[in-house]
Amino acid sequence: MLRSVLTGVFVVIAASAQAQQAADAVEPEAASAGSFQSISPDVTAALAAKAAGQSVVADTWMISAANPYAVKAGADVLAAGGTAADALVAVQVMLGLVEPQSSGLGGGAFLVWYDGATGALTTFDGRETAPLAATPKLFQDESGEPLKFFDAVVGGRSVGTPGTPALLAEIHARHGTQDWAALLAPAIELAEKGFPVSPRLAQLVAADAERLASSDTTAAYFLPEGTPVGVGQTLVNEPYAQTLRMLGAQGVDGFYTGALAREIVATVQGANNAGVLSEVDLAIYTVKERPAVCASYRAHEVCGMGPPSSGAIAVGQTLGMLEGYDLSAGPDDVTVRRLIGDASRLAFADRGRYVADSDYVPVPVKGMLEPAYLAQRAELLAGDDALPEVSAGAPAFDHALNWADDEAIELPSTSHISIVDATGNVASMTTTIENGFGSRLMVGGFLLNNELTDFSFRSHREGVPVANRVEPGKRPRSSMSPTVVMKDGAPVIVAGSPGGSRIIGYTAQAIIGMIDWGLDPQQAAALPHAVNRFGTYDLEAGTDAEALQEGLADVGYETNLRPLTSGLHLIRIGDQLSGGADPRREGIVLGD
Repeated sequence: MLRSVLTGVFVVIAASAQAQQAADAVEPEAASAGSFQSISPDVTAALAAKAAGQSVVADTWMISAANPYAVKAGADVLAAGGTAADALVAVQVMLGLVEPQSSGLGGGAFLVWYDGATGALTTFDGRETAPLAATPKLFQDESGEPLKFFDAVVGGRSVGTPGTPALLAEIHARHGTQDWAALLAPAIELAEKGFPVSPRLAQLVAADAERLASSDTTAAYFLPEGTPVGVGQTLVNEPYAQTLRMLGAQGVDGFYTGALAREIVATVQGANNAGVLSEVDLAIYTVKERPAVCASYRAHEVCGMGPPSSGAIAVGQTLGMLEGYDLSAGPDDVTVRRLIGDASRLAFADRGRYVADSDYVPVPVKGMLEPAYLAQRAELLAGDDALPEVSAGAPAFDHALNWADDEAIELPSTSHISIVDATGNVASMTTTIENGFGSRLMVGGFLLNNELTDFSFRSHREGVPVANRVEPGKRPRSSMSPTVVMKDGAPVIVAGSPGGSRIIGYTAQAIIGMIDWGLDPQQAAALPHAVNRFGTYDLEAGTDAEALQEGLADVGYETNLRPLTSGLHLIRIGDQLSGGADPRREGIVLGD
């Protein structure tokens, strides 16, 4: 039974900063609460709780994710005794149907997993890989200059080898208890019956209609008879149902080899702006289990995904630099925002210099999170004004260190899933096809990613290599920050968000909100955003964050009012479970 309770500048390398700030020219995914009351009574109750600003509480299990159809599919699995791994499968394949612009079978994901039986915490890397035929010049023109972003995105050039199907299969094989094919059945049924287009999906399709029209298959689905699908219109996806049936019968091998793999490759290589993905790239794809990366913060261990994600490092560095400062004045205090903003800027400077796929370049993860190094960096925050300049530090490093600053644009899209099951397993998974609608290429009823544009478009700067440059088989750097916060060896917070490189700020603020400001998960998810990555302080338009504008300007920041559409999904674990879903999007929390 669902129960709810009411609870209360400038970067030193200017050219690199300009390239990063170019992402600001593209609006984030639209905010929308949606209308899903007809799904079931528990969904109706969850929607009402979110609208009232209430956290949902439960005793046994809980799920928070980005769309009510997907949350309901996962909740039904958990209610039937399935594990968090089983629920992840049901949720992700449903998200790929009803929220296709954000994640799906054609993308990749990072998963932080806590095993309730053994107490082990680990991570799984289902990030896309660059094709073996890719070169560092993939996103450069004939003169060696970087392509414009959407010139690189739309078409086959940007498509990496998808990792999400393999990750779902891997976690289900290790920790699932329910029949694989049965977990796909709800999405198959809805794909065949059709689902009503949500306000958010309709808005995004209309805004991107020109690019969606670049592919006949994509246009036929999202722009039938040349008109964008509208709110409430029933959308049927028989090809997706067929793909899921094939996966149910053949397992994940049916995705990476055989007819579907050939169709994916033909679509990528035959598209305008053709890519170099091959059947070999699909056939050799593997999920990688990696140690969780953890950082200490106020008697907690904040744990997440290490390279190729920058998420755990940057969140950990931001919090680590703030450890010695009092943030109790809260989110409306200019000094608190100055401290958080400049700590974030320092973390982003290190991120841009050092973080990439650690299978290809050495990354000083230990040095970047070493308490003495963070204390040294934190001394830079001791003044009263914004730091006039920020540059990468010099963390302890056991390899040669000579990297140039990155030049990559990571745009807001993506989705996040937080789950706690009845046996104490915890899953925090952030999943994406990168930019909204990915490459705009559709195969088998799902969109293919444009993940390769998360690499730096420049391979070198003044002769110095960029760590996050394109290389064959390499995984592009990400900001996805699926997080499990531990205390005394047990998980206490499950967190994560979509939002491009602002994911790091969204996730860090939510953790600060719950640990420093005593907020419950719904309050933390609803906090107005103020994010600083590269010097300019982005303030969430139409919220209380606007009141910070004058004070932040007085201490030396340029400010920018803009939409900041996070998609936080938070669970606090204690005597009871308590969960929140970001009010800016369509997600909900269900629990029992």
